[in-house]
Amino acid sequence: MKEPIPPPTDTIPGSFYSPPKQLRFLVIGGGSRGNAYGRAVTTATPGVIHAVAEPHAFKRREFGRKYIWGISGSPKEGQEFADWREWVQWELERRKRATLNNGDNAADTNLTPVGVDGVFICTLDETHAEIIQALAPLQLHILCEKPLALSLDDCLTVYRALQPPEGPGNIPQAPKNIFSIGHVLRYSPHNILLRKLLLTDRVIGDIVSLEHCEPIGWWHFSHSYVRGNWRRATAAGDGSLLTKSCHDIDFILWLLCSPTLAETESKQAHKPHFPRSISSAGMMTQFRQKRKPVSAGNATNCLSCPAERDCTYSAVKIYNDRHLATGHTAWPIDVVCPDIEDVFRVQGSKAAESLLLSHLAEDYDRDTVSDSDIAARPWYGRCVYEADNDVCDDQVVTFVWDDEEAAPHRLAKTASFHMIAPTEKQCERRGRVYGTTGEVSYDSTTISVHDFATAKTTVFDVPRPLPEHKESHGGGDFGLARQFVGAVEAVEAVEGGLDVETAQARFVGCSLEEAVRSHAVVFAAEEARREERVVKWESWWAEKLRVSAAAWKG
Repeated sequence: MKEPIPPPTDTIPGSFYSPPKQLRFLVIGGGSRGNAYGRAVTTATPGVIHAVAEPHAFKRREFGRKYIWGISGSPKEGQEFADWREWVQWELERRKRATLNNGDNAADTNLTPVGVDGVFICTLDETHAEIIQALAPLQLHILCEKPLALSLDDCLTVYRALQPPEGPGNIPQAPKNIFSIGHVLRYSPHNILLRKLLLTDRVIGDIVSLEHCEPIGWWHFSHSYVRGNWRRATAAGDGSLLTKSCHDIDFILWLLCSPTLAETESKQAHKPHFPRSISSAGMMTQFRQKRKPVSAGNATNCLSCPAERDCTYSAVKIYNDRHLATGHTAWPIDVVCPDIEDVFRVQGSKAAESLLLSHLAEDYDRDTVSDSDIAARPWYGRCVYEADNDVCDDQVVTFVWDDEEAAPHRLAKTASFHMIAPTEKQCERRGRVYGTTGEVSYDSTTISVHDFATAKTTVFDVPRPLPEHKESHGGGDFGLARQFVGAVEAVEAVEGGLDVETAQARFVGCSLEEAVRSHAVVFAAEEARREERVVKWESWWAEKLRVSAAAWKG
């Protein structure tokens, strides 16, 4: 018999502190992820979005109207910037002005425009490392969208940039600012409950094995990883495992490696239980020339393809028929045409369709266009079997743990992760956890616990996000924003505030070191896949740190 049980109301740890002022944040990048965090901060936290830096004028104005100056308002000084460099220069000048005003004992605080307390970095992946390094001297609280960087070297460079310098006697200093990474799976009510059931309540005893799957979705993969920005791996070793599923790898490590909050805040903090070995297998199976339908002939673009109406991956069917024709102008349509919403609203559906088709008609000839020019932008009307993609559409990662004899005594276990493209479900994760006393199965909305001794199955229903928040990773975007702002609030409070290290652990639940290490596991898995070998984590990681430290000192 299955008994539905409501989830606990206190699924996210921590509580808000009364800030000494209105907390203000800058969003760098006004695209889909910037909007996700803008919406989350505005609706789920006491903070406000104060400024935006975005090169695309329409995206910048729309973002400002939604979250900053309103539909009928206009930006004030310090609220709108064409890019992050322009904002950094403005902020440096603002601080100079503030110093001069204070030196003159000026009583009028309006002489200097207000700044921000923290920054959300929501730009393309390859820009994250450079932006963080530029922001580090400004001592602001930072939330960076995943992945942190596209190479392990850049991840470690970011780590060094954000670490405070060592004190007298080479003693490490405590961090001075909150840092968070966009591993949103840690912050959804569903996954917080799952972790509590497994680690705190121990509903299936000791964990023996875990299977976790991310079904990307058949057209979603073609949009982002065949035609879109994330279709090509770099020489540094990134691929779809990093750009799409690094937070799934982090999710597994969070469940099977990381100590609980109670353990972290105990007098004797426990180290993570690291895996002994990591292996991986995967390839680009589907989106390549050998899979191209014979009836498509030499066509390279959907608008000129004789087989377009019969093709599952027709760009016309995906973007127009499935989305725009139904009145949908948000993602993924606004990625293909950033100003489509404005055209649809002002000029109507026919004009919007004409604009969309003109974008989809854009194509290239490999004999006349350089590879660098092809790689520099997405091609959303390109045939998926004639694209320049090279990332895996099917990949499995396997982890193995040994017994850990030191307290707390943690036992050997295994885990597997499957990232797969051609699926009905879109990013609705699912999995099973096998334990010594029971078994857990989960999808995006429910968690089922079967007890071996009683032969009973208990189902925990986790509420779905509101319809307007359905793209929020099961509430993870809101949970992460709430916890990040809560940590900043706790640190900036005049009375009863927390030190950064405590606030980081209590609210964010993940240190900068842990975020970097989580990324390192992804790079280890990719190295294992490319070289068809098993990576021994402890020695692999020690060697990477040694080489990086030597290069840094040299």
